[in-house]
This record gives sequence, C-alpha cells and structure tokens, in this order.
Amino acid sequence: MRNKLVVGNWKMHGSRPANAELLAGILAARPYAAEVAVCVPFPYLGETAAALAASDIRWGAQDCSAHEQGAYTGEVSAAMLAEWGCRYAIVGHSERRAYHAEGDALVADKARAALANGLTPIVCVGETLAERDAGRTEEVVARQLAAAIDKLGERVAEIVVAYEPVWAIGTGRTATPAQAQQVHRLLRAQLRAASGLGDRVRILYGGSVKPDNAAELFGQPDIDGGLIGGASLKAADFVAICRAAG
Repeated sequence: MRNKLVVGNWKMHGSRPANAELLAGILAARPYAAEVAVCVPFPYLGETAAALAASDIRWGAQDCSAHEQGAYTGEVSAAMLAEWGCRYAIVGHSERRAYHAEGDALVADKARAALANGLTPIVCVGETLAERDAGRTEEVVARQLAAAIDKLGERVAEIVVAYEPVWAIGTGRTATPAQAQQVHRLLRAQLRAASGLGDRVRILYGGSVKPDNAAELFGQPDIDGGLIGGASLKAADFVAICRAAG
C-alpha cells in the first residue's frame, strides 16, 4: 500500500513574513493522513527547517546539482541540501527543462546525486501541448523516465515520479482524472518492468491540482498524490488538497 504524498512547490515565490504565515497555517491543520512536504527556494531552507523541525512535515529543494562540489558558480549540491535536513529534491521540473535546457541525461544525473546523498529525488516527466496534440505523450514520458531508470538501475525504486503535463501547468487547464490515470498507468508499467519494486514507487500528478479536483484525481488507482504549484502558496488551499489525499 503506497501512502499518499502531497508536495508543495513554491517555485520562485515567498518572503520571510509570507513563508512564516504559510508554514504556520500548514502546521496548525495537522494531523494529515497523507505525507506532506514543501519544496522551497534555497534561501529559505534554513528557516523552513527550523519551523518544521519538530513536526512530521518534510521539506526539500526545487533542484540540486549533478556535481558533488567544484567550480560550479550558482549551483547547490545534494550534500549541501542534506545538511539542512532536506528529504526531497525536485529534479527535471518542466520549467528547468524549458528555461535552462536541462535534458534527460542531466536530470538522471541529478537524481543519482540526490540518492547518493540520502535525498529522495522527485523526477518530473511530462509532455508539451504540441507533443500531446501530435500523439506523442507516451513516447515523451517513457523516454524521460527511461533515462532515470537506465542511470539508477534498481535504485529507481527509491525515487518519486511526478507526471506534470506541461500544457496544464499555470494555464488553468487540467487533465481529466481519466487522462491523468492513463499516463500514470503507463509510467507504473514501465517501473514494474524495470524493477521488481516498481509498485512501491509513488507517482504524483502535477498539473493545476486544486481543492475542487484533488479528491477525484487522488482517487485514481495509480495517482499517489500531487506536486502542487500555485495552490501550495495559500495555506487553506494546500491544506484542503492534503486532506483530499486521505
């Protein structure tokens, strides 16, 4: 039985006062049946760790370097994140792929670096609107996940996968539960074929999850929770989504 997981991705949002208010709202609504985590901008990791240290809410980062250390100005290593008590690191988010030209091989290297330092990588996969309209959804997400499988081998069973249809992020459009489940089922089959522990891998949905659609999405057999963007910035919305997970 896979325990549901809901992860808030703050993206490049936040301020010290706003973060404190948001975290206080999330903490005040405990307990949650699902596992809950927030992935915050690097400058706020210390304060987030301090705010959540005595709770069961996890925290993580929105990226990590594929390198252990060295002359990589602006990069943050997985080892550095581990020192802040991070549990998760998002790798391969569609915005990193689109705006920073991150390819499948680099995303897989980042996932490997995260695992090597005790972090759980949240490996994002997803197709653009053009790819979906061309009937290439299965091809694209399978290729993206295959890169991680090839790099990680049996350790792929230790990751979290997030399916984020790019056409449904920040647009107000959402895949129907049936459409999302179809892709999650394909990803699950690919994980099963790669590892005997594939059924243990949690696959999150990450395309404009809101309080009013979360329960139906999370009720699908292969959707194990959500990677939440904009709705994770409002405590009431994020709490409602977490409640919908179990």
